[in-house]
Amino acid sequence: MKIQVATIFPEMFAGLDIGILGKAKQKGLIDIEAVNIRDYTLDKHHKTDDTPFGGGAGMVMTPQPLHDTINALDPEHNAKRIYMSPRGKTLDQSMVESLAKENHLLLVCGSYEGIDERVIELDIDEEVSIGDYVLTGGELPAMVLINAVSRYVEGVLGSSESTSEESFSRGLLEYPQYTRPQIFMGLEVPKVLLSGNHKDIKEWRFEQQLKITKERRPDLYEKILPSLENKDKKRKPRK
Repeated sequence: MKIQVATIFPEMFAGLDIGILGKAKQKGLIDIEAVNIRDYTLDKHHKTDDTPFGGGAGMVMTPQPLHDTINALDPEHNAKRIYMSPRGKTLDQSMVESLAKENHLLLVCGSYEGIDERVIELDIDEEVSIGDYVLTGGELPAMVLINAVSRYVEGVLGSSESTSEESFSRGLLEYPQYTRPQIFMGLEVPKVLLSGNHKDIKEWRFEQQLKITKERRPDLYEKILPSLENKDKKRKPRK
């Protein structure tokens, strides 16, 4: 997968060169390129912002540098072009899995009070938000999107189970995880996990997912409840 980022702070993306994503880049599984929007401005002082028409606080990113950057990186519009914006559709698991099927993503990071609306009309396919709050720029949201999507690129993670059994994979939060030692600070690993009975372990984990989701994210629980009831109306929770 190829991911390009248009930003005025390309140095922020150096953090993607470490850990799992760094290894994936080395293997050629993902190609991440951060491009400086200032390289494309025609302003002699390399400005990329100006005051908003109609007045108001802050500055707005001007259309020329953004438009030229986007079209230099993706002249044939082969990429899925995404503007990281607090007014966009919220990034969720279904969107992550959908974007992971794309061959080429182009992420546009705004700063200040945002970008000129005409760039969105001319060049952007979709606006995406990572939550109902405002940050100083789109760089951190872009990195969140890159991290989430890259995990679903084949070969990036060592095991497909890492994505199939984690939080949100079935609309539920993840079950508790344990490792050695068996007893820590007086707290023991649940006996079912030591039983070797894979059927019982799978059942216990699923019931833990239901319990945790109901307690912590009742909105998700209510959303998935009808499908669970259709599958097994007679299911009784393990005591």
